[in-house]
Amino acid sequence: MSATPTAQGGAQALPRTGTIYQPDLVVVEAIVDETPDTRTYRLRFTDAAKAASFAFRAGQFGEYSVFGAGESTFCIASPPTRTGYLECTVKAAGKVTGSLRQVDVGDVLGFRGPYGNVFPVEEWEGRNLLFIAGGIGLAPVRCVIWNVLDLRDRYGEVTIVYGARSVADLVYKRELEDWAARADVRLIVTVDPGGETPDWSGEVGYVTPVVEKAAPSPDNAVAVLCGPPIVVKLTLPVLERLGFADDAIFTTLENRMKCGVGKCGRCNIGSVYVCKDGPVFTAAQIKALPQEF
Repeated sequence: MSATPTAQGGAQALPRTGTIYQPDLVVVEAIVDETPDTRTYRLRFTDAAKAASFAFRAGQFGEYSVFGAGESTFCIASPPTRTGYLECTVKAAGKVTGSLRQVDVGDVLGFRGPYGNVFPVEEWEGRNLLFIAGGIGLAPVRCVIWNVLDLRDRYGEVTIVYGARSVADLVYKRELEDWAARADVRLIVTVDPGGETPDWSGEVGYVTPVVEKAAPSPDNAVAVLCGPPIVVKLTLPVLERLGFADDAIFTTLENRMKCGVGKCGRCNIGSVYVCKDGPVFTAAQIKALPQEF
């Protein structure tokens, strides 16, 4: 199953059979506590045929439901190169995410998806890749990173710049160690001033100036950026000063999405529906959005 390329370099959502409102059942296979308020859930479809046929691409998202509490939108944090399961990373912030904190291994949830467009990783083959993420924004970037690393010989240099408020707020700590140990990855991890611990050996500083200090080359390169809105807003001008073209900078906008299929209108920005036209956008597309964004 493949997606249809668009003029913007992304792709249309993969087709999905059946009603768009009925979730598939998934069982929780494993739970990893990433931070005091953030967990990663590994899910597997209860229906064997669905598990065998499920396909998605990096950048797409799903609707995850806790029965009796509702559903929320999260990216698929695991890469499409690893089949048989899917993962989502959730920070407790509201009713549904709070209810997810009560879920245990073996419990059954609902999943609708995949929805949205994708990061055009096939078009990036042979190019150098720069990944920039802040806080929980590493979740959608993690999907792309592992997609690339699982097909490592297809890409050029890989640089990852990741930051969080404190050492305790860093997600995927074990994977950060794996990436740091690889000779084919340049990893820079930073925490905000005051967020370090006595044994912290990484950078201390906000993500944006750390990116500028690292000065990654824009030559034959693509940048993938995700994080809180302030991180995206402040980092885009830095990438421009470094020489990255607007159509070589990609980000994913997941705020305000609710139904996932363009029915509720909550994610509407001008003529754009984030859930249908995104969530992956280039910097050029973001600049074309109305000022309300």
